[in-house]
Amino acid sequence: MSQNQLRILTYNLHKGFNTSNREFTLHPIRDALVATNADIMLLQEIQGAHSEHGLTHQHWPKEPHFEFLASDVWPHYAYAKNAVYSVGHHGNAILSKYPLQSWENINVSPFTWASRSLLHGEIKLPWSDEVLHIICIHLGLIGMERRRQFVTLCERIDAHVPHDAPLIVAGDFNDWAGQAEKRLSQHLNLKEAFRTLHNRYARTWPSWMPVLKMDRIYYRGMEPIICERPPHSTWNRLSDHAPLLASFEL
Repeated sequence: MSQNQLRILTYNLHKGFNTSNREFTLHPIRDALVATNADIMLLQEIQGAHSEHGLTHQHWPKEPHFEFLASDVWPHYAYAKNAVYSVGHHGNAILSKYPLQSWENINVSPFTWASRSLLHGEIKLPWSDEVLHIICIHLGLIGMERRRQFVTLCERIDAHVPHDAPLIVAGDFNDWAGQAEKRLSQHLNLKEAFRTLHNRYARTWPSWMPVLKMDRIYYRGMEPIICERPPHSTWNRLSDHAPLLASFEL
């Protein structure tokens, strides 16, 4: 890979459990993530803490899951709580091989029982004077909720991301109604990487037989070279989502 290329991965980890919630899969998830050689990962439903699972699952890490995944490969990371409950919390994370200059979590939750947020990070790339803006998202299940969240996302980008700065917006959009394209393309001039290269969105859910087009990688200020759903056999029993992996040239 040339110096000015980036590999970006988005993945909903399902809190480190397989689709049925019976098997703890964080260790094979880490092996699969490392094998992708991604430079930057945008992760959703990553467990920040859980006081009970460590008592019942033998290989539950002592450190938070984002630190366990990042160890020795992605030295720079940010984690933001989305959902907080009596025994712990989970949320979004950005893991990066390059320094995170700053990050902020923006609450976009209309309901206390379905906590959602946008994790916005700024990454300094070693070969460029430009700052790369990364927004990791996990949008709501209800159409009204997502419409509000799209408005907040657009306002955030308009106010905090220069129009000529490279930008990635990726995550679990829960967008089976197709609202994202109109808002992100028309208002923000964002394109979706898989659709640009394959003329359709990637099917990523459920992982064992992907049907719904839930996970996306939107971009601005760079060009996609590759965007793919990694081999089904590696990922279909690790989470309820399949990952999406893209390479970009800046």
